[in-house]
Amino acid sequence: MPTRILHISTRLILGGSQENTILSCEGQARLGHDVHLAYGPIFGPEGSMLERARAFRTDDGRQITLHELPNMVRELNPLKDHFCFHRDLKNLMRDVQPDVVHTHSSKAGVLGRWAAWKHAHEGARPAVVHTIHGPPFMPVEGGALGRAKIGLTNKIYEIAEKFAAKRCHTIVSVADAMTEQFLMRGIGTPGLYTTVRSGMEIEPYLSAEEGESRSEIRGELGLSESDFVIGTVARLAQHKGHDDILDALSDKLRDHPDWKLLWVGDGWWRDRLLAKASELGVRAQLVATGLVEPGRVPGMIRAMDVLAHPSYREGLPRTVPQALLTGVCPVAYDSDGTREACRHEETGLLVERGDIKGLRDCVARVYDDPELRTRLAEHGRDWCKAEFAAKTMVARLEDVYRGAMVLAGRAGCAG
Repeated sequence: MPTRILHISTRLILGGSQENTILSCEGQARLGHDVHLAYGPIFGPEGSMLERARAFRTDDGRQITLHELPNMVRELNPLKDHFCFHRDLKNLMRDVQPDVVHTHSSKAGVLGRWAAWKHAHEGARPAVVHTIHGPPFMPVEGGALGRAKIGLTNKIYEIAEKFAAKRCHTIVSVADAMTEQFLMRGIGTPGLYTTVRSGMEIEPYLSAEEGESRSEIRGELGLSESDFVIGTVARLAQHKGHDDILDALSDKLRDHPDWKLLWVGDGWWRDRLLAKASELGVRAQLVATGLVEPGRVPGMIRAMDVLAHPSYREGLPRTVPQALLTGVCPVAYDSDGTREACRHEETGLLVERGDIKGLRDCVARVYDDPELRTRLAEHGRDWCKAEFAAKTMVARLEDVYRGAMVLAGRAGCAG
């Protein structure tokens, strides 16, 4: 019989974890499940996936039932967290009465798992599944005060994750690196974890639709066919590495007028980063698209010669397999699960986090050797086609749910 599945996410902004969640909801609705999605208030320049969720319909008219949780916020906020748990989530569990609760991101993951465990309806606890999309623990950096503050925040998250791990049946990691990091901190046991790659709609990356070819997108953006385009697809925000791109490549950009930066995305740091590009004398060689519709991202990547992804925090960055699917070579920081898609000298080039010279040298290397960047991208394409398809993710989640429902004593509800 169909299963009632409740997904809980902190925010439905434009982002990899949110796209993963929406694709999971859509695929499960197509399989006949009764799918619900709860989320906190959406605000800020990053954009939203809410309209896509609202517009979704299956051929037989199924929709995703949406629930906004007014007190679900990303930051630690004891008052809002209290009301979110004791009022918003308690009422949600009572009203939906899910067979499966699937939480995403750290805040929703902690509060959602706890609520599903505590507020079980009629004594029948739902199967509780959590996905780690990226590490909640911040890199310890800055001055002594900053390091102390980050260290305290990380400790709070570690304690919370240990607590929540005891209140779920399965933890899904989008990368093996996430499992390793959590186990190193004593969060859960090895048998609790399984890896399911974050799925995506791969077809638009494999072939260009009308108006979305490399030459058409370059013409639209004012880029010539002879330009060497170094692109990023990421929020203009902390830890995404845009400062490192400017620090690494500004000299090269000034020496090579045909080198161009293409930044796809928006965020709170936009004005500061563009001002820095101006100070470095490379603003004229930087194309910043701002927010673009998700359907246009494949064309934007296709317009690049190399994807630069010097991010300091990642689960497994979707933009890396997306680049490989379009035939674009990635150069990325060796952060968390990035190496599971960007395998050094096989499907891209990896650089140690914060290695500005290494980043510069790797970009220069693929500029000097076009055959190398083509070969690296081609090696990763077939693997990504199988491993990152949305249908593959949804099918693997069906298996995860069945196992979790057995552990919860709800095997008769499995689809």
